[in-house]
Amino acid sequence: MKAIVFTEYGTPDVLKIKDVAKPTPKDNEILVKVYATPINYGDLLARNFGNLTPSEFNMPAPLYLPARMSFGWNKPKINILGSELAGEVEAIGKDVTKFKAGDQVFAYLGMYMGANAEYVCIPESGTVALKPSNLTYEEAATLPYGAIMATSLLAKANTLASVRGQKVLINGASGGIGSMAVQLAKHFGAEVTGVCGAPRLEFVKSLGADKVIDYAKEDFTQNGKTYDLIFDILGRSSFSRVKRSLNPNGIYLLASFKIKALLQMLWISITGGKQKVICAFANETSESLIFVKKLVEEGKVKASVDKSFLMEQAVEAHNYIEKGHKKGNVVITV
Repeated sequence: MKAIVFTEYGTPDVLKIKDVAKPTPKDNEILVKVYATPINYGDLLARNFGNLTPSEFNMPAPLYLPARMSFGWNKPKINILGSELAGEVEAIGKDVTKFKAGDQVFAYLGMYMGANAEYVCIPESGTVALKPSNLTYEEAATLPYGAIMATSLLAKANTLASVRGQKVLINGASGGIGSMAVQLAKHFGAEVTGVCGAPRLEFVKSLGADKVIDYAKEDFTQNGKTYDLIFDILGRSSFSRVKRSLNPNGIYLLASFKIKALLQMLWISITGGKQKVICAFANETSESLIFVKKLVEEGKVKASVDKSFLMEQAVEAHNYIEKGHKKGNVVITV
């Protein structure tokens, strides 16, 4: 089978189309023919992980070393990118009961990646579910990561059940997590403000955001507005900067965070502060996919594709994103 392979870290030019062995499903696995896989922030990081400094790493510093060893110190151990996909089940292992050949599915593979290929094997118990029936493969492929992260983290902050009527700001509203968080917050009745770059303002508006802020023109921490929840996707801000923008019982929720944010969370918990900092890891379960699938089929959440590229255009696709051109999700069709 064909796959987009990289054997060294670097610019998009390290990506090559190669023939690799087609996988065979184990007894508890399904073999999925991949039809679409998006390029997300994690793909860009993994492709150039060897050149990533600890300060550029978006997680606590103690995790940098094990992450670097897992991905490969001098050369990548993981040679095929892609953590999200949509496709069709071609074969199943003898112990599989939830899926059958011909099922249309969407899935999240996590840090092990491998979706930038014609086929991939996924454990039946993995983060995989039947795809929304009203979406194309390209559209469905853009949902898994955002669905998992947004639903899980918002639930950990206890906001999905109590967000109605609240003011929510999403910092990084145009990415996979942010775009899903905007839609979920709106669905549950919040007034939503999305922060992103100028090229993606209209995209965030189309998701239902009540207000949008171009971060290059306006600093939301200095405009005098306050919010019940600030969801910082890439941890670009800090509690010291946003606390004046939080209401007295407001929550600062981070999807990516460093040690400083963890210490702030601990300190506030110990001192009994009314405002909260929440740093948490998402639960990677198929329940998040099933939950979002239902909302999509009911027309309450949508998926959108900015641009599609063929496998042979992988270099062009990565360059398109890194040069800041994307206005939504970028997908590779397989």
